[in-house]
Amino acid sequence: MLATPASGQSDIAANVDADYSAFLEELFLDFHRNPELSYMETRTAGIIAAQLRAAGVEVTEGVGGTGVVGIMRNGEGPTVLVRADMDGLPVAEDSGLEYASTARQVGIDGVEAPVMHACGHDVHITSLVGTARQLARLRDSWNGTVVLIAQPAEERIGGARAMMEDGLYDRFPKPDYALAFHVSAALPTGTIAMQPGLIASSSDSVDITIHGVGAHGAYPHMGVDPIVMGAEIIMALQTLVSRTVSPLDPAVITVGAFQGGIKHNIISDRATMQLTVRSNEQSVRETLLEGIARIAENVGRMNGMPEDRLPEVEVSTESTPPTINDEALSNRLRGVFGGNFGDGVVLDPMEQTGMGAEDFAYFVQPDTGVRGAYFSVGGTPQAAFDAAEAGGPPVPSHHSPFFRIDPEPSVTLGTEAMVVAVLDLLAPEGEAND
Repeated sequence: MLATPASGQSDIAANVDADYSAFLEELFLDFHRNPELSYMETRTAGIIAAQLRAAGVEVTEGVGGTGVVGIMRNGEGPTVLVRADMDGLPVAEDSGLEYASTARQVGIDGVEAPVMHACGHDVHITSLVGTARQLARLRDSWNGTVVLIAQPAEERIGGARAMMEDGLYDRFPKPDYALAFHVSAALPTGTIAMQPGLIASSSDSVDITIHGVGAHGAYPHMGVDPIVMGAEIIMALQTLVSRTVSPLDPAVITVGAFQGGIKHNIISDRATMQLTVRSNEQSVRETLLEGIARIAENVGRMNGMPEDRLPEVEVSTESTPPTINDEALSNRLRGVFGGNFGDGVVLDPMEQTGMGAEDFAYFVQPDTGVRGAYFSVGGTPQAAFDAAEAGGPPVPSHHSPFFRIDPEPSVTLGTEAMVVAVLDLLAPEGEAND
């Protein structure tokens, strides 16, 4: 289904460009200079709430912590959710930008750290405000309800779940469709990547506490070494991927931290491990998590630990299912973007190159009945890719201290694409071609 251009749609690009020059650019710069850590985005949330209210949006703050929910009602019709994540990362910026962040903040762990928008969330929230301003201007071109979400703690993949647990779909209009985009340093500015099916892998953070019996390092038979047990667990974990998961199903178990002991000649009574677990299928995810617990506990038994002292396995709240785009919706929007932006803008579907995660998945889980579409907008000028290919500096990746996005084309195309998508989904009756 493709919507025919409604009155006012043809000037979207010109109006977004003008709004960027007059207003959105300064908003972006302010967000970039003042990033905030996950669950601590109080200043950012306050600015977003104020800007949405100024655009005539009905706003509720404090949803799922610092989350902001804005409602635009415009008669009968479907409901579309537009989500933007707003947290920064504990990274010291070294981008060389004149507006680089020098912010520091104490996080939820009580540790003070430098803070940087090293993943482009400043682009997303600027575009969210820009989208609201354009939809307010174009009220004659759509019917229905738009739910505008500023989500906390995407970097800890916990904010979406927190908003859902705080009644997002009960307290506010439940969407028929949910949309989000991410600016990508790996794509040239002026391009959009949109595809059906898998968009991001599942991710689970797992903590293992291994109990032992402390002893002198010269008398190992007097103790039970938790570091040895940890090594046995690490090696056995690799068999979960190689021997319990089909070789056709991607799966990753990475032990990112292993800590135990404080002295050369002391066998500790405790060791800890931190894991990240990735998969593309919920069934594989469950197999991995069940297997981790089984291996850890039985390594404890194998080493003679009593039942009340077996290794403890905890899956933290920093977890998310795979993000899956609705096939019909994403194909529809690919056509809409192609028709609006012309040849060369919408890229061919791309193969998965890694197992990054995204908690937008919580808004579009199968049991919600909400159809989701998540897309990427290019953020790096083509000249930077050409220079890297010619032997120049590589294009900085996300989460890097050198990360830098070209804000104007990123914000404007992201805003234009979101507005075009919403207008298509909320086209007045009689203006859609089935």
